[in-house]
Amino acid sequence: QVQLQESGGGDVQAGGSLRLSCAASGRTFDAYALAWFRQAPGKEREFVAVRSFSPTSASVAESVKGRFTISRNNAENTIYLQMNSLKPEDTAVYYCAARYGLGYTDAKRYTAWGQGTQVTVSW
Repeated sequence: QVQLQESGGGDVQAGGSLRLSCAASGRTFDAYALAWFRQAPGKEREFVAVRSFSPTSASVAESVKGRFTISRNNAENTIYLQMNSLKPEDTAVYYCAARYGLGYTDAKRYTAWGQGTQVTVSW
């Protein structure tokens, strides 16, 4: 059974940075896509970034492009989300997700989810 555990959330001022981590366990994740989604209060869960098992296959949402970077360490079954130049509108619970095969931006395609970590950005 796949298990995902996020960490690294917190409170930060606008313009600041945070790095989220997601540790995956339960199997070998070399062939899995690992992604980040977020959900703000009263809003639907939205795609943030995904990294497929290919080292060159990564995608980020337009709303965070140029500010957020996704990376993964296959040896440690961990993915990271480096978030720079944070804005108040980035405030949300950030979730790690996994699926076997290629990555997608549709949350419904993912079969495993972490519990989420809160990120709060204020002026």
